[in-house]
Amino acid sequence: MPKAYPPGFRRDVIAVARQGQTPIAQVAKDFGITESCLRRWLKSADVEDGNRPGATQAESAEQRELKKGNRVLEQEVEILRRAAAYFAKEIFPKMTYPLVQELAADGLPVAVTCRVLGFSRQGYYKWLARPVTDAQWRQAHLINAALDIHTDDPEFGYRLIADDLKDAGHVVSENTMHALCRQVGIVSVIHRKKGTGRKAGPPVHDDLVQRDFTASAPNRLWLTDITEHPTSEGKLYLCAIKDVYSGRIVGYSIDSRMKARLAVDALDHAVSRRDVIPTTPDALGTVLHSDRGSQFRSKKLRRALKSQQITGSMGRVGACVDNAAMESFFSLLQKNVLNRRPWTTREQLRLAIVTWIERTYHRRRRQRRLGRMTPIEFETVYADRTLALAA
Repeated sequence: MPKAYPPGFRRDVIAVARQGQTPIAQVAKDFGITESCLRRWLKSADVEDGNRPGATQAESAEQRELKKGNRVLEQEVEILRRAAAYFAKEIFPKMTYPLVQELAADGLPVAVTCRVLGFSRQGYYKWLARPVTDAQWRQAHLINAALDIHTDDPEFGYRLIADDLKDAGHVVSENTMHALCRQVGIVSVIHRKKGTGRKAGPPVHDDLVQRDFTASAPNRLWLTDITEHPTSEGKLYLCAIKDVYSGRIVGYSIDSRMKARLAVDALDHAVSRRDVIPTTPDALGTVLHSDRGSQFRSKKLRRALKSQQITGSMGRVGACVDNAAMESFFSLLQKNVLNRRPWTTREQLRLAIVTWIERTYHRRRRQRRLGRMTPIEFETVYADRTLALAA
């Protein structure tokens, strides 16, 4: 390829040609260039000087940079699109480096791919020179997936993490997950238990449950209780109602004061979300079982139960096991939310409680008594089975 003429030589030739004393062809011959080359130089010089319309060298360079930038953006969009499709496939384990290799084979630069996906080219080329074994890949991705699950729900231990991984398509045993969690330091949040200090009062309902916390269908037996936790603004109280059949929290109320209205609001919440079974001469219908706290013995709650045709039930004095199934839920709540850290405001704690109940407890925390299903999944299976029998 011939070398380009020096800029100074080019300027001199143009200056001589512009004098007009010598024909263009003669000037080109005198300086040892072709006439077409000289005319091209003159045209370009006129554009630069503003005497002729067209793009200057600076504008041309800017256009080239814009085209280059557009090309890089198109490559980045294509990389993100391909990455989304790649990670959406139900194939496990997922590795990023093979994706880079696929994109490079399709003409996408490795440097751009590594920059978009967030790792170094050195790491990719090191893997390319000596890929890890399948066992190492699988173990690394099990650990990454476990870390993601634990980050979302720090209260999850190795058993619940193993359940989530199985649901996602991984083949892993609880023993393997225990070893991996121990290796990287994944530990479920553990907190001490705290007493409530509440005093029991005289009953206003008979004990219809007798510690038999079983139900053959939804909305047969509900349990309720109240828990409290301090914040920098003062205490926050939660009244929750649990359906024994699936373990789902069907209603709850949160307030800064522990009055009868707290229990009534929780009942109203449950009734608005569930189909209450009315009491008949042959059956009790929906039963709401509680301890002997003053809120559950109040006239307001008794009137609300009567208006909704719900039968009340109460355990014995000083026998917390008479409502043990509800206490177990509050124990989980205490460990997973309340005692996780100090809470500054009531609103902050309220949102944390609601999020844990609706997102984690209902939809992510599998229960062994439900066949390793979540309460939502268990009720969905019951609904489908009921519809099939009805058909």
